[in-house]
Amino acid sequence: MTKQQPFSVNMARFDPYKTYRFLVYFDTSTTPVAGVTKVGALKRTNEVINHMGGGDAVIRKGLGRMKYEPITLEAGVTFDETFSAWADAAQVLDKGAPITSLRSLRKEIRIELLNEQGQPVLRYLVHRAWVSEYQALPDLDGSANAIAIQHIKLEHEGWERDLSLTEPAEV
Repeated sequence: MTKQQPFSVNMARFDPYKTYRFLVYFDTSTTPVAGVTKVGALKRTNEVINHMGGGDAVIRKGLGRMKYEPITLEAGVTFDETFSAWADAAQVLDKGAPITSLRSLRKEIRIELLNEQGQPVLRYLVHRAWVSEYQALPDLDGSANAIAIQHIKLEHEGWERDLSLTEPAEV
């Protein structure tokens, strides 16, 4: 019987990381966004370019443009105005002007996956994200037993793994 290879660079670790331990940061903030309960998947797709040369019976496949899917963030409704302030950056009020400058419309996002000890082990950087959809409140139902959740949908110009983060040794 052969020994299985571990999933990560930590040679003592054999289990994959859990999806319920993570933090989200906006721009250069050192404080995570309060109450984030869910982050949608980071997904990208390459278009395929089919090419067939004259007299060639084989269709060649080439690499086309990259497409990044929107990311949805969900958070419990709290007094923290981080979600609503960003979502309102593009909203035009009855005075006819945006609430804030267009400079605050796009943000860099950091998503960190944590190990069981709460230490960051993976970090992804999302570039030039902006809010394309905002839900301030869910359906309100007096007979329900649920937490009020708000969500934002982020369009962005790509993401990458931050390779400068190295995994801490587990204890």
